[in-house]
Amino acid sequence: MISKLHTLGLNGIEGYRISVECFISNGLPGFEIVGLPDAAVKEARERVRAAVKTSGFKFPPSRITVNLAPANTKKSGTVYDLPILLGILSAFGQVGLPDDSHAFLGELSLEGKLRPVPGVLPMAIAAAKCGIKTLYVPMQNAREATLAEGITVIPVYSVSQLITHLQGGPQIQPQPVWVQSEAPRAMPDFKDVMGQENAKRALEIAAAGGHNVLMVGPPGSGKSMLSKRLPSILPDMTRAEALEVTQIHSIMGLVDPDNPLVTVRPFRSPHHTVTAPGLVGGGSIPKPGEVSLAHRGVLFLDELPEFRKETMEVMRQPLEDGIVTITRATASETYPCQFMLVCAMNPCRCGWYGDPSGRCSCSERSVQDYVGRISGPLLDRIDIIIEVPAVSFEELRARKEGEPSAAIRERVNAARAIQHRRFAGTETVSNARMNPEQLHRLCTLSDDCAELMREAFESMGLTARSYDRIIKVARTIADLDGAAEIGVAHLAEAIQYRTYKVGRQ
Repeated sequence: MISKLHTLGLNGIEGYRISVECFISNGLPGFEIVGLPDAAVKEARERVRAAVKTSGFKFPPSRITVNLAPANTKKSGTVYDLPILLGILSAFGQVGLPDDSHAFLGELSLEGKLRPVPGVLPMAIAAAKCGIKTLYVPMQNAREATLAEGITVIPVYSVSQLITHLQGGPQIQPQPVWVQSEAPRAMPDFKDVMGQENAKRALEIAAAGGHNVLMVGPPGSGKSMLSKRLPSILPDMTRAEALEVTQIHSIMGLVDPDNPLVTVRPFRSPHHTVTAPGLVGGGSIPKPGEVSLAHRGVLFLDELPEFRKETMEVMRQPLEDGIVTITRATASETYPCQFMLVCAMNPCRCGWYGDPSGRCSCSERSVQDYVGRISGPLLDRIDIIIEVPAVSFEELRARKEGEPSAAIRERVNAARAIQHRRFAGTETVSNARMNPEQLHRLCTLSDDCAELMREAFESMGLTARSYDRIIKVARTIADLDGAAEIGVAHLAEAIQYRTYKVGRQ
């Protein structure tokens, strides 16, 4: 007696179809799962056995073999519990299965109820692509699954409810397509920041062009406060970007069941004790790290010199390529990681180096050792380096409300709209991601600008990478100004954001 039905699996952030084949034969009772299952899949035997009995069905007293095909791909997780149970009951003649246009997934409790599983959105998208019309998922995952277009989602509460549905009894109604609420999400606002107009301007440029930023200043100057308000001025995500981000969060189990679509750009702020695998991803079965969870959003590293040197260095390749490939003995996965890197640091260990008060107690050697933890190649990948001085008493006393985030965000959205038209039909989404050909074609410099750039290149000892990054920042400043070409003022401001030398006054 053989039965066959479909489920879905995950390969990175891409789903793929899996056939669950169940064979019941005579012989000593046994239950084997083959097809490269991991420990969680093998443990499905006990969950399925208990769920069958507690749901009022008879577990076959025979030899059972379950094959998860393709058998040369590693299977992991608890998503296969439900299809394995249905395959066994079908092979034993206790339930009839629908045609191949249906697929099932979900984890089982011992009492036969379904529990949510991670990664439902990428699996639902894959199901729609491979011709599956109806997908049965745990009730808590149903709203997320409806984000995939062209598929009917059936929310399942328990095994007994599903089998009654399949046998023609009371039908489970399809899950309505989830519709995003129009209510805006409350976020920290830039109007709360006293002073720091130069830093606000730098963050506005960074948000408009997707540029990397490093803020250097003494304790309490507002570096963290500014960074946490950056999401409030980031441009709106497109539907495609939102789905891309949601898929990454889905496989990590970070999606809100009630509001499954990630519509606000991610803001990730790992502690400085994070490991290299935690930052870029890892594990025996490769999972995304913080750089991928920050995809299309912001990765904020506070107290940058306190991070391990090897941890900081692993970011160099993801910053350039926008993808990270994690290779392990069992698998190799590639995850997207196009993020804005925003860093904050003190100028020295005590935090007051260069302050007019003269309270710094660090020696020059101590200062150089502290900032020397940040390598030159990593600093070269920072587009904007800005000093954030201590706020004066007069600014705090005045309590003058700053410009609200909404007004800044309007300018950022206008600049991004220009970039969307500029890069239409390409994979580039912002000025910071321009490739060399686009940079050469779209960022031509006038004679006056070229002369200014030549002087800066020679006097500041710039590299080819930092030269390109200055041009990209200048292009963003011109977009904010609504200018078709880069002007001398735009280029001069971009150069200014490279003049601060970390560790030197």
